[in-house]
Amino acid sequence: MDVSIVGSGYVGSTIAACFADLGHDVINVDIDESIVGAINDGDAPIHEPGLDDLVAEHAGAGLRATTDYEAIRETDVTFLALPTPSRDDGSIDRSIVEAGAGSVADALSTKEDRHTVVVKSTVIPGTTEDLVGTALAAVEGNELGENVGIGMNPEFLREGSAVDDFLDPDKVVLGWETDWVGEAMHDVFAPLVETADPAVVDTGIREAEFIKYANNAFLASKVSLVNELGNVAKEFEVDSYEVADAIGLDHRISEHFLRSGVGWGGSCFPKDVDALRAAARDVDYEPGVLDAVVEVNDKQPRRLLGLLEEHVDVEGKQVAVLGLSFKPHTDDIRNSRAIPVIRGLEERGADVVAYDPVATDEMEERFPEVRYVDSAATALDGADGVLVVTDWPEFADLDEEFDAMATPVVIDGRRIIERRDGLVYEGLTW
Repeated sequence: MDVSIVGSGYVGSTIAACFADLGHDVINVDIDESIVGAINDGDAPIHEPGLDDLVAEHAGAGLRATTDYEAIRETDVTFLALPTPSRDDGSIDRSIVEAGAGSVADALSTKEDRHTVVVKSTVIPGTTEDLVGTALAAVEGNELGENVGIGMNPEFLREGSAVDDFLDPDKVVLGWETDWVGEAMHDVFAPLVETADPAVVDTGIREAEFIKYANNAFLASKVSLVNELGNVAKEFEVDSYEVADAIGLDHRISEHFLRSGVGWGGSCFPKDVDALRAAARDVDYEPGVLDAVVEVNDKQPRRLLGLLEEHVDVEGKQVAVLGLSFKPHTDDIRNSRAIPVIRGLEERGADVVAYDPVATDEMEERFPEVRYVDSAATALDGADGVLVVTDWPEFADLDEEFDAMATPVVIDGRRIIERRDGLVYEGLTW
């Protein structure tokens, strides 16, 4: 099929390259000329494992990029993969999606054949119909349900494994109300369903919108619950990881997301949980459980700092921070747990030295006063303490590097460092 993707950020770039890999002819539309140029040159505009290879393979063939919205008329289905940033109150700003829908509406107004517009962005229920649908129908020539149809297809892509998540998904959720729209959406995903055999969920548009929020809120809640259990277990000198291994054998619980630690971050969990809390309050419902989920998550970095202070007076001392991205295999620092950790160290007068394999430049823009180094060994050399915030695999190989510390105090927020003689070791929840 001929498919267009509006937006070439994290989601847009990934699905564009993956749809091309499935055999579709894909046009990526973006207003940023530098991003368009990069894609056409075969370069992925974001850091994501496997994406560089896909873009390089398909650019100029099944994948091309343009700044011209008129190009979507050449396609059958358009996906809106545009950002919905958080406002101060946690609600989402839908203005970019609305503007994109307006541009799509203008481009489609002179197209004679049917065209399906699918919202891929994470949006609160009602957005696809009330905002995107209204924007499309506002332009003469577009008749919703006749020549222009709307659908919703939430994404479940994890940073660091987005390509694999798209090409080997647990489920594909298709929200639609008009039969021919549902048929078009099924046709787009047919190659993926044939090769990966995921569960296909056909549902209404509002249900599809809410499924994404429910999915992330549940996972965030699970992480906060296991962290709270880990905090309690530590007070009883219980190894919370052994407990998690046991309860994970219960099929009703499963072993996934049971590793206690410094908490969740990134662009999805914080944003989606906050948006759901704000949306609930808009309809006069107090989301007490979700409020508690956020409270526990916010507490974990403070606990990490508190454990360090039990062993080291950090004022004027060198403290190493290992890991700056919110999770390994990405350079994304949005809502990284390293941010409150570094802020807390600076408030206590520590001399912060930080290392991350890929996210140094991003964090330096936020904390330019921190000393950034090019290896974990350099960060540890002469340090009076180290806080492990991100579980990059290379940190598991650290051993004699700790011997270069002035005071070998290791506060491990991810249970990735091996306990051994000669180290003062504290796990966050064990």
